[in-house]
Amino acid sequence: MPLDELRALIARHAREGETTAIDGVLVSITREPAAPSVSTSGTVMALIAQGAKRLVLGDRVHDYRAGQYLVASVDLPVTGQYTEAGPEEPALGFGLTLRPSAIADLLLDPAAGDFPRGNRGAAAPPGMTVSDASFELIDAAVRMLRLLDRPRDLPLFAPMIEREILWLLITGEQGATVRQLGLADSSLNHVNRAVRWIRDHYPEVIRVEDLARLSRMSTSAFHRSFQAVTAMSPIQFQKQIRLHEARLLLVTRPDDIAGVGYAVGYDSPSQFSREYRRHFGTPPSQDATRLRTSI
Repeated sequence: MPLDELRALIARHAREGETTAIDGVLVSITREPAAPSVSTSGTVMALIAQGAKRLVLGDRVHDYRAGQYLVASVDLPVTGQYTEAGPEEPALGFGLTLRPSAIADLLLDPAAGDFPRGNRGAAAPPGMTVSDASFELIDAAVRMLRLLDRPRDLPLFAPMIEREILWLLITGEQGATVRQLGLADSSLNHVNRAVRWIRDHYPEVIRVEDLARLSRMSTSAFHRSFQAVTAMSPIQFQKQIRLHEARLLLVTRPDDIAGVGYAVGYDSPSQFSREYRRHFGTPPSQDATRLRTSI
């Protein structure tokens, strides 16, 4: 069965970190469940070969397990954990970074001519969804990882298999979302423009009207689309980015709680501590101590 071979290939090639010798291809192995951790999703297709994982985005919870895959079409702040993993049966995952340029190139193929291109008024899809993986998708992932044992063949066949995987995605259950990644004028990419701006300017005061103008949408359409993609309002999204960045800063500045709060955009230390505790479940001072001792 392809899933059995995929497990064996991931277990053999997963090392420290998730990257492989194939650009954009990721493998992971986790031998025990862990406490929820915050991270960013990236734009990726993530296929579980063994075990189960949970990702929380805003008020949405995404659970997926062996034989299922998740597509993240926007780089989103998430809280994630493996819910099924153990020394005897570790959680095993395969990932492929979704490159908009590769998707756009595939959409130019005559075989893609019948796909609806969408329009500026079309609703934006959720930025994260889960589906069952087809036999063909798992088989393509297996053939991609086999190339790690054939480095001479890798430069020739890896781009071909990436193209195959992308084709299976754009013709599959999540095809509408993946296709929007390759369309410059799609609602998804308009929202993505605002997401990138917030990431780059998270300490600043933001106005939804300015983000809507940047996204080339009316304010009402932008707000609906942003909520649909990210499961958050723009202000909530900015707050999550601020708090995630604050947590990173606390590793190196554990004795400067107020300074970290100011650095990420909070004017009030008490508000920073209150929102940090609400989000992470512990005050920043205690969390800073725990983070330092866990390094």
